[in-house]
Amino acid sequence: MAPLPTTLTEPAAAVAQRLEDRGETLALAESSGGGLVTAALIAVPGASAFHRGGVVIYTLGGAKALLADARPLDEGVRSASEPFAVWLASAVATKLRADWGFGETGASGPTGNPYGDPAGHSWLAVHGPDGPSTRHVLTGDDDRAANMEAFAAAGLALLLDRLG
Repeated sequence: MAPLPTTLTEPAAAVAQRLEDRGETLALAESSGGGLVTAALIAVPGASAFHRGGVVIYTLGGAKALLADARPLDEGVRSASEPFAVWLASAVATKLRADWGFGETGASGPTGNPYGDPAGHSWLAVHGPDGPSTRHVLTGDDDRAANMEAFAAAGLALLLDRLG
């Protein structure tokens, strides 16, 4: 297996340090990024101090099956959208009793999704004690692996921003 790129491991180490310094925990729900944020965080020695767990979901049905008991999803919310990313972050934090939740959803490529979003589109959300923050990523690329890495790197950057 190839090592994780430093574009992920370096910010993951910084996220880990900030969570450990604060004595806080994180739970994650990832989709089109395939769990790369989780992989980068778990690669940090001592991850069990802050990482509560997470899920890699790839369908709306899968997300509902795993997380709807933690927090109901409003009717009409579709995956690959900002409200869905916020719901993922909030629901996974609630489900795993974490201080912080991270949610990611989108279309990694090489084609767009059934909703008409292009490849290289992702919504990221971090839900913390003072509510959610979101970020929209549009890479303009149809390279699946490159998009997955870009989504994960942007997600780690959003976590760093929120953790201060």
